[in-house]
Amino acid sequence: MPQATHLTIIGGGFAGLTAAITAAEAGARVTLHESHHTLGGRARTSEGPYRTNEGPHALYNGGPHWTWLKQRDLIGPLAPLPPLEGTRLRLHHHGTLHRVPPLAMLKLLRRKPEQAPVDQDFTTWATAQVGEEGARAAAHYVAVATFHHDPGSLSARFVQERLRRATKLPPEAHYPRGGWASVIDRMAALAWNLGVRVETLARVDSLADVPRNGPVIVATSLDAARRLCGDDSLRWESGRTALVDLAFRTRKGDAFAVSDLDRTGWVERFTAQDRTLAPAGEQLVQAQIPLSPAETKADGVARAEHLLDLGFDGWRERLTWRRASVANGRTGALDRPGTTWRDRPRIDRGHGVYLAGDQVAAPGLLSEVSFNSAVEAVTLALTRSRLDLKSASG
Repeated sequence: MPQATHLTIIGGGFAGLTAAITAAEAGARVTLHESHHTLGGRARTSEGPYRTNEGPHALYNGGPHWTWLKQRDLIGPLAPLPPLEGTRLRLHHHGTLHRVPPLAMLKLLRRKPEQAPVDQDFTTWATAQVGEEGARAAAHYVAVATFHHDPGSLSARFVQERLRRATKLPPEAHYPRGGWASVIDRMAALAWNLGVRVETLARVDSLADVPRNGPVIVATSLDAARRLCGDDSLRWESGRTALVDLAFRTRKGDAFAVSDLDRTGWVERFTAQDRTLAPAGEQLVQAQIPLSPAETKADGVARAEHLLDLGFDGWRERLTWRRASVANGRTGALDRPGTTWRDRPRIDRGHGVYLAGDQVAAPGLLSEVSFNSAVEAVTLALTRSRLDLKSASG
């Protein structure tokens, strides 16, 4: 009987855990190294009374990872949005809040992603379709799914796909109750039950530090993968976003979310869906404000506070907790005109090394890229390893 392939995974985030489970289910012996004391990467949920994620993480039921997670009972209870809360979405347009988007933007939603060209920027293409105002509003709205300060400068195909999915009814986006940590905990438990050896606080600075008794999957950020692999070509554009987390006392009439159509920015009250994220009587709100290269964190915080003033009357007097940070290059891949996901750093790096993560050559939206690349990396690694064993024995 042939010996099982040994697979080493560096990184215990969503991609790393997906790869570990997939490989173990296929019969491989798996060792996973995670530099932190907990698993989850960017999908970790903070501990304490205010349970926040690094950005508004959502599971899209239109993607393949939804089916994969559901088949393994890993999603758990979801936090549905009450219908009344859904009516409290507000759109900041021409300096004031509105309940409905501009008509031209609604017309653009009818265009299928495949109608948008890859080699043209979104603003140019959308302006030809519905006019400048509708194009600008749509580009700013889709910042919620791109984390970029100027989505209109990106590939029209890339942006239109995200615009359609972000506005689809019924919504594709779903939130696990208790935050993403609940999903990560279930994934970690399944990996453990499948025999995956998980080593936390196990920082790896170079692939030379990893015992090479089988293929290696690097499931880290692209910046970390570049250092680990010593490969300067591992680069792709991502966003830079100010994240402002706040909690304040509940007051009837607060908006569910405020989308900035005049610039880019999104503020969402996450306790509208999941009251377990904050203590009783308080609301947890997060603002994500994409930053241009010239903007600072303070600029992003100021823009967030302006949207909060519009949608959450008297929030300063009700404030009980807040923090602000900047996510730099940690918000997924962005495709410029003339490029698609196929042009990103390839998964198979040769010499038994494979990449997984949200900025590599795999299709999907945000976490779907991590999932698809993890599954593909395992498939390539195990197929190549078995072919090599067969060749050696033959």
